[in-house]
Amino acid sequence: MSTSNNERQPTLISLFSGAGGLDIGLERAGFHTVTATDFDANCVNTLQTVQDLAIPVRGKPGLRHLDGTRLIHASAEELKASDLRPEGATSKWRPDVLAGGPPCQPFSSAGRQKGIEDPRGKLFLEFVSLAEQLKPRLILFENVRGLVTAKTPDGEPGGVLRLIRQSFEEIGYATRFKLLNAADFGSAQRRIRLFMFAARDRSLPHFPEPTHGKDAGGMLASDLKPWVSLGEFLSAQPAANPEDIVVPTGSLVDELADLAPGTGVKSRGIVEANRPSGHWGYRQDRFLADLSLPARTIRAATTPDWIRTEDGTLRRLTWRECAALQGFPREWEIQGTLAAKFRQIGNAVQADMAEKLGLMLKTSIDRNKRSSPVSAPWPAEFQKWMAYTAMEHQTNGKHRAAARELREKVG
Repeated sequence: MSTSNNERQPTLISLFSGAGGLDIGLERAGFHTVTATDFDANCVNTLQTVQDLAIPVRGKPGLRHLDGTRLIHASAEELKASDLRPEGATSKWRPDVLAGGPPCQPFSSAGRQKGIEDPRGKLFLEFVSLAEQLKPRLILFENVRGLVTAKTPDGEPGGVLRLIRQSFEEIGYATRFKLLNAADFGSAQRRIRLFMFAARDRSLPHFPEPTHGKDAGGMLASDLKPWVSLGEFLSAQPAANPEDIVVPTGSLVDELADLAPGTGVKSRGIVEANRPSGHWGYRQDRFLADLSLPARTIRAATTPDWIRTEDGTLRRLTWRECAALQGFPREWEIQGTLAAKFRQIGNAVQADMAEKLGLMLKTSIDRNKRSSPVSAPWPAEFQKWMAYTAMEHQTNGKHRAAARELREKVG
C-alpha cells in the first residue's frame, strides 16, 4: 500500500463487495480496504482487474484503489474472521469498519420478494456472525428499501428489519437506520437505499445531510443545489461506443414512438380486492427516461431505460453510462458477459453516496470518542410504512398469493 503521507488510513473489511461500488466511495473517503470478498467469479475478476490497473483514488494523491487488498472468492458462509484479517494479525486486531450489503433480491421489488424465506435472505446472519468475530469499531450495512417493510414468516411487516436490528444489538452494537436517495447527494440517479450505521464502543454516527433537492417550481430550499439531471449528466459523458448502442427494432419501434418522457408501456394489471380494474405499472424494459430529472434506479438487467437523443433517435442507456451513473470511474473495467456487467452495475452501491457515508464514518473514527451508544428510534416514516403495509396486505394479500402461485406454475 502506497501513501503520500504518514497519516494512518482507517481500515475496511468489505463483504459482498460485488464490483466494488461501496469500496470506491469508502476509499475516496480515506479508508484502506484490507480485504474484499464475493462469491461471484465475475465480481472477483473485476476487482482483480481493477487492482492490476492501479486506478488512482480521486482526491487522494498517491493512493490507488484496492492497493494491497486481499481478494477472496468465497461465499459468506465459508468465511472466518481469520480469513479477513491482515496476514500475521492476531485475533485482537479489529477493523475500523466492516461494510457490505447482503444480496437484496429477496426483498427487492425487482425480484419475487420471498424475503427471509429465500436462502439469500438469511445471509445477513453471516454478516452478523463475522461482525461478532471481528468486533469492528463501526459497521455500514446497505440494502434495498423493500427491507423496511419485509415480512417475517409470521407475516409481520417490518419484522425482518426488527430481526436485523435485534441481531446486531445481541452482539453489542447500537444501530441507526435511514433511507437515502443518491440524487439528494449529487448523483444523477434517483436511487433510494436503506443504510445502517452501527457502533459498539463509540458514538453512533449520524447520516449526512442532503446537498441537493428536487426543484419543484422554484420551491427548492436556498441551501440545496438542484438535482443533477440525466440530460446534464449525459452531456458531460464521452460519446457512446457504437458497439454498445441498442436501438429499438420490430414492433418495439411503434410501442415506443409516442411515449412521453417519464412514461412507459403499461404492464397488465393484477386484479386486487381494492383495485378491481387491475394494479398496473410500467414495463421496466419499455420505459422512456425523462432527461430533465435524474435517472431512475439503475437495475441489474440488460434492459436499461430508453432515451431520446437530440435528433429524435431512441436508444437504450449503455452499460458504460449505467456504470458512470453508479459512480464507477471510466477506467473501472467490469468483467464478464454483457449480462454479467449489467448485473454487477445494478447490484452495486452508488459510489458517490458511499463516499458521503464514508466521510461520516471517518469523522467518528478520527474523533475517537468512546461511549456506550444506544440504538436510535426508527424513523417516523418507517413506522408509517410498516402500518400501511400491514393494512394493505390484509386487503390484497390473498389475491397476491394466488397471482404469485399462478406465475410460478407457468414459470
